Amino acid sequence: MSSFKALMVHRDEDKTIRHEMTELQHGDLPADGEVLVAVKYSTVNYKDGLCLSGKGGLVRNYPHIPGIDFAGEVVSSSDKRYQQGDLVALTGWRVGEIWWGGYAQFAKVRADWLVPLADGLDCQQAMAIGTAGMTAMLSVLALEDAGVTPDMGPVLVTGAAGGVGSVATALLAARGYSVTAVTGRPETANYLRGLGANDILARAEMLEGGGRPLESESWAGCIDSVGSTILARALAQMKYGGAVATVGLAGGADLPTTVIPFIIRGVSLLGIDSVMASYERRLSAWNRLASDLPKPQLLAAMTVIGLGDVPSAGADILAGKVQGRLVVDVNA
Repeated sequence: MSSFKALMVHRDEDKTIRHEMTELQHGDLPADGEVLVAVKYSTVNYKDGLCLSGKGGLVRNYPHIPGIDFAGEVVSSSDKRYQQGDLVALTGWRVGEIWWGGYAQFAKVRADWLVPLADGLDCQQAMAIGTAGMTAMLSVLALEDAGVTPDMGPVLVTGAAGGVGSVATALLAARGYSVTAVTGRPETANYLRGLGANDILARAEMLEGGGRPLESESWAGCIDSVGSTILARALAQMKYGGAVATVGLAGGADLPTTVIPFIIRGVSLLGIDSVMASYERRLSAWNRLASDLPKPQLLAAMTVIGLGDVPSAGADILAGKVQGRLVVDVNA
């Protein structure tokens, strides 16, 4: 069969990380995958930045093809759930970390890791959503399950200009929630308002003062991708019975708080994991994303790049320079 392009990450003997655009054959792909997919689009997430840089210990074996998300068309399948021509998406399952991922024109993966593309979405839109959007939707579902409704008051979104935050802001606004977006980049204010944010809160304000276990009740809910002091401050400001969905640790893995918000105000802290989420939960999330996420906002949050642009984009996302969602056209 003809060769195809893949972005390979190599680690030399001196532990230097380098990237190489490589020509592979279909026989080079993992033998234990049941479904061969012609990849159309992938994405660049924070975790991709770690894999591309060799940080975080996520990649175990080199050379490696990163890319934790992809969407494309089934070429062949030994699993009866998928047929040639089916459009599918993959997020999570440590693909792009342990397993070869989406930064290639073809991928061979286990059928259990795939989901059919939701009606109303094409491959590019699916990857404008990607792991970040899946995580955002799972967070919104968790807040809804916890009883947080639009009439209870504003919802805080931290790291709002990032991938998870951008989609969360658009989803919440579309559902009628009043969204206060926290960002450390003042230049993103108009972008966030375009996604539906009602108010913009500077990250510096969330980092100043603080230290008290309880503050004035301000937020009915929160989706936090930052962690550390920002999350602690959000917990202190939650309304009685409020809920916080925690999805990331861009600001640190520590949590300098007390049990007081939980036992005095009945605040719930909800952990969100999109990597190992069940098939049923993924389908539910994808269907809600297809119906709830406004396409103009999705387009506004998306920048399309080529496979050769991925290494520099990975460095940018680790440096906090990326706004919204980076979609990779692997055939560009």
